[in-house]
Amino acid sequence: MSTVQTIAWYWPVAGGALIGLAAGGYLILLGRIAGISGLVAAATGLARNTARGLAAWFLIGLLGGSAIAMRLRGMPDLQVTGTWPVLVIGGLLVGYGTRLGSGCTSGHGICGIARLSPRSLVATGVFMACGVVTVWVVRHLIGGAP
Repeated sequence: MSTVQTIAWYWPVAGGALIGLAAGGYLILLGRIAGISGLVAAATGLARNTARGLAAWFLIGLLGGSAIAMRLRGMPDLQVTGTWPVLVIGGLLVGYGTRLGSGCTSGHGICGIARLSPRSLVATGVFMACGVVTVWVVRHLIGGAP
């Protein structure tokens, strides 16, 4: 049986504000979309004609901010229930999907919706629908955790 830890209201507000500030600043100041899959591709050299160093610094800041939040808030109690093969296959499918969809939830869901991009509105709707269907299938057809 898992225990539910309550989170003070200001943590999600602060996190959302910082994500919006970072994504907005990246777009306004640099003219680039702050989609994490695109930043990882740029930082690793998989994307052409991109600023590798800038993408790497953005990702370092993302990890650094997470480290600061964990230091202030404490490490969450995580329980991984999947097996390694399932986790690896799931990760590969997510990676393939982000390349196929030309972006991830951060690029489409945060940056694209804020710009009222029709492609991002559709992509985010598809992400959400797939998430709903997946949860329904796991809970009701496969018999996973409620």
